[in-house]
Amino acid sequence: MPEVILTGASGRLEGSYSPGKTANAPIALILHPHPKAGGQMNNAVTVQLYRVFMKRGFATLRFNFRGVGRSQGEFDSGIGELADAASALDWLQTTNPAASQCWVAGYQFGAWIGMQLLMRRPETDGFISVSPPTNVYDFSFLAPCPASGLILHGSADAVATPNEVERVVAKLRTQKGIVIDYDLVEGANHYWSDHIPDVETHVAAYVDKRMKADGLA
Repeated sequence: MPEVILTGASGRLEGSYSPGKTANAPIALILHPHPKAGGQMNNAVTVQLYRVFMKRGFATLRFNFRGVGRSQGEFDSGIGELADAASALDWLQTTNPAASQCWVAGYQFGAWIGMQLLMRRPETDGFISVSPPTNVYDFSFLAPCPASGLILHGSADAVATPNEVERVVAKLRTQKGIVIDYDLVEGANHYWSDHIPDVETHVAAYVDKRMKADGLA
């Protein structure tokens, strides 16, 4: 997992990158939770997402948003962070020009940024959104959602309650041509305390299913 330094709109972005196993390996960008709540690329859920894709041979990148760790700049309420994510995806695509697929995965604040990135990058083939904060941020921009993906949530999430998330899922499922999987993990809270292995189990199963269906497994 070599350290990499990317160039973002506000300067240096600190990242960790695992090259793909083949020249045409799919790519995956992993986005961490809210910087103002201690979120950073070594968050346990973020690392778990990174490992799921890395183990499957994806060229996988996670990085610190501006103002986090050794990344330059200051928190920008999501606007600058979306620009950071776009810069990171640019780097990932430039580094892997023959990539067979492009995936975006995020946790909490990172899920919100990831879904916005998805809308701006139609080449994205799949997404993973863990504990999307649908109670804090407006997700109505997902109209229509350009890719199929997995939304993973905890039944004991008191920050973004399941019924809030399920309203977004129901709306996304009315769109033709995409399939939204929704996994609700019994007993898991917003921080996945004691449920980190469940993140791997559910995300790995979904990615494996998609890879098999697309003939990439």
